[in-house]
Amino acid sequence: MKGDPPPASAGGLRGAGPSLAVLCAINTLNFFDRQVMAAVAEPIRREWALGDAAVGALGTAFTLLYAVVGIPFGRLADRARRTRILAAGVFAWSLLTALQGLARSFSQLFVLRLLVGVGEATCAPAATSLIGDLVPPEKRSRALAVFMLGLPLGLGLSYAVSGWVAQGWGWRAAFFVAGPPGVLCAALALALREPARSARSESDRAAPLASPYRRLLAIPTLWWIIASGAVHNFNMYALGTFLSPFLMRVHGLDVRQAGLVSMLAYGLSGIPGMLLGGVAGDALRRGGPARRLLLGVGLFFCAGPLIYLALRQPAGHVRAFAVLLGLACASMAAYYSIVYAALQDVVPARLRGTAMAVYFLAMYVLGASFGPVATGVLSERLTVRAARAAGVLAGGSAALEPFRGAGLHAALLVVPALALLMSAILWAASRTITADARRLDE
Repeated sequence: MKGDPPPASAGGLRGAGPSLAVLCAINTLNFFDRQVMAAVAEPIRREWALGDAAVGALGTAFTLLYAVVGIPFGRLADRARRTRILAAGVFAWSLLTALQGLARSFSQLFVLRLLVGVGEATCAPAATSLIGDLVPPEKRSRALAVFMLGLPLGLGLSYAVSGWVAQGWGWRAAFFVAGPPGVLCAALALALREPARSARSESDRAAPLASPYRRLLAIPTLWWIIASGAVHNFNMYALGTFLSPFLMRVHGLDVRQAGLVSMLAYGLSGIPGMLLGGVAGDALRRGGPARRLLLGVGLFFCAGPLIYLALRQPAGHVRAFAVLLGLACASMAAYYSIVYAALQDVVPARLRGTAMAVYFLAMYVLGASFGPVATGVLSERLTVRAARAAGVLAGGSAALEPFRGAGLHAALLVVPALALLMSAILWAASRTITADARRLDE
């Protein structure tokens, strides 16, 4: 808050604690608001007779604009007052989230979803840049883990609250409930004091290239980190968009029950993974930055089989599904505290906001935007295949409805395969990070 000292005198996480708490709260609202759509996707689909491709397109609408506008916001975070950027962003996206409840057509909802992405694009570049100046490098995994607790908390609460509200008052009410907390978070962001930038304390002593983007893309490890972000976000947004519909179609849950299971398995399970990943990542970094990434290699190698086993559970075996998926999501949640810290190990301090924006551009355009829509299109095709196999050769949406569970179930099997690919990408990053980190310190 206003009394936070610069990183040189903070001495670690304790002095930055109040600011980290506010940033975590803002990030919680960030993920809460973006996940409302996934929590109520099935009621929306049924009301407007949509297919899974259209449901996926609503997720893509958000992520595409989110990624593109993140680039100028990243540059702005490197030059302007970051606390004001956060305050304006959280107020804007909260207002637009509430307005989604007024949508009366798919096209209206699509446009509002696009605009929500503009507001939310302010959060990560500004917040992670602030954290880089609040804590020293050897404690950034834990600090970023605290900030990224907003992800599982926001996802979990959104599934539970939105599902419960939608069950009782309809899906539009879920958006109305999500909006108002943004006013409080905007006020808290304005109360934060801007810490002193440490821009000249690291490799900025070296002569910069003419373009900040050329300088960033000359870092080999950053390419692997960008690739990991694209694959990881493909998985997480595909799973996040279709988890509640999957539970309703395959396991026969209602929207409230699906929200509760999703909260536990996909949302709150990430809390221990993220915290333990942050602690273990900082401990392993004492032996070199590569060891922190090798932790991620092992975690994703375990996550792939766990997701596969969860998806193979028979209909009605909800408890086993939730436990297996929860263990996998806990393992994958450590990605944020590990990889976000690794990014700051190899990027000059005065380019952190820009680096995060470039990373997010690829992460969301190549990953999150494709994840929901590609999974939705694949689900549609596999639904038609399942219908034809059962002898249903023609018919509209109503005729396909009994086969949508089988189609979506088969489409989601891409997720465990990509989790194993993540292990290979992070291993490749571990092979280059030591040299890149050493170059930063020269």
